[in-house]
This record gives sequence, C-alpha cells and structure tokens, in this order.
Amino acid sequence: MHIDSLVRMANQIGTFFEAMPDREEAIEGIAQHIKKFWEPRMRRELLAHIDSSGTGDLNGMVAEAIASHREVLA
Repeated sequence: MHIDSLVRMANQIGTFFEAMPDREEAIEGIAQHIKKFWEPRMRRELLAHIDSSGTGDLNGMVAEAIASHREVLA
C-alpha cells in the first residue's frame, strides 16, 4: 500500500479520536484501532516510514500514539 494512503488513514483515525475528552484514552484508542484493523504489513510500512522520515506528516495525536505504543504495533 502506498505510504501516503497509510498516513492519510492514520490521520483520519486520529481525527475521530480527537473528539474524546480523555486524551490518554484517545491515544490508546488510536493505537488499538491500528493494531486491531490494520494488517501487520500496513503497520510495518507505517513504522518504517516514521523511522526513515519522522512523524512530520502525521497528526500530533497519531504520532504520540505510535510513539507510546510502538511495541503493540510492531
């Protein structure tokens, strides 16, 4: 899958969870959603993208969710 599509989808997930009043719960929700609904190949591609070019194109909450829950997503 093209990395732009993965980033766009991750940011859409982040936008949904931003509405939650509890930030920590939202960050956990983002990570769990990606873990549950993305196949491992998609998660690996997103993590490789972050490792090579940083999180500049990711929503702030998405970047935080991935950084704090990376072990769950790998």
